[in-house]
Amino acid sequence: MKILFVTTIANTVNLFLIPHLKFLIEQGNEVGVAFNSDDISPELMNLTCKIHPIEFNRNPLKKENLSAYKKIKQIVTKEGYELIHVHTPVASFITRLACRKLKNIRIFYTVHGFHFFKGAPIKNWAIYYTLERLSAKWTDGLITMNQEDFRIAKGLKFRKPDCIFQVHGVGLDLTKFTSPTIEEKYILRNEYNYRLEDFILIYVGELSFRKHQDLLIKAVSILKDKIPNLKLLLIGSGPLENSYKEMVNRLGIKANIEFLGYREDISELMKIADAAVSTSRQEGLPVNVMEAMATGLPLVATNVRGNRDLVVNEVNGLLCSVEDAEGCAGAIERLYKSEQLRREFSLRNKEMIQSYSIHHVLKEMKEIYEKQFIC
Repeated sequence: MKILFVTTIANTVNLFLIPHLKFLIEQGNEVGVAFNSDDISPELMNLTCKIHPIEFNRNPLKKENLSAYKKIKQIVTKEGYELIHVHTPVASFITRLACRKLKNIRIFYTVHGFHFFKGAPIKNWAIYYTLERLSAKWTDGLITMNQEDFRIAKGLKFRKPDCIFQVHGVGLDLTKFTSPTIEEKYILRNEYNYRLEDFILIYVGELSFRKHQDLLIKAVSILKDKIPNLKLLLIGSGPLENSYKEMVNRLGIKANIEFLGYREDISELMKIADAAVSTSRQEGLPVNVMEAMATGLPLVATNVRGNRDLVVNEVNGLLCSVEDAEGCAGAIERLYKSEQLRREFSLRNKEMIQSYSIHHVLKEMKEIYEKQFIC
């Protein structure tokens, strides 16, 4: 079968979809990819995928997407693709619009997180919900990753019934994220110049409004005298980096928070931490939380879509409200004071993450492909 994966930017493929492409190729399929090809990874280049550069614009209302519409239609027709698997909102809408009248083609859409959700701006609902309602009738299969998106999708009218599915994310390679022994943790802390008695939190994510690190910075400010050995490691860069650094300086907690920027040693940094945090305002199904679970870290997270699909309050972590710095601080303090609670959450996370392994997710995808083509 000839299959085309379409995303707005190449990085979506680089970060999440290469195992899926490999799996389909190993099954004997001919696979192509189409995206705004500004940053193609060497791993993707080494696959036997045909790469189709298309200049998608992330803003669905930009006129540049008219040429993207024409090009994707031309590619699908010329190459004879039989299954189009789309990802990311803009590329997904444009591709479904372009292919809506083409014969003998099935279109699947994997939702990594609808841009409309409970608490989202009205503008998001006006634009993105409208686009999804319109394009649902051109879609043969919709794959969601969290409960809220699954429920919303149930209200859309698709080409045929029983075409909405939920999977356990994009799949995590559990061999890359493992729980350290006490000895390994001690050695790593020495290598990274941290003390064994430090209480280390880790948050991996773009420094942005969406990821909401300012809530966590406020929580650390509340805790600085209660947990004097507290260290927060912020991994990532982003548009609010300078603003967050100024906030840290203003609150006098520079000794407690470290901005580590983009890192390629996240699995090692996870191992030196005592707990992981995620204070996002919105998520699809956060990979950083799954990585923390695989490492056996207890979690503190905001009670938003995606986070609450992974973190069950009082089971494998603690949830707080999205603007509640006191509640966030209280949850962190609870973990700090109770080694028993940290141990319980750690064990449950290592059990719960098994369903989110790449092996399990590819099995789910295989069943979806087979069901859709048998039906």
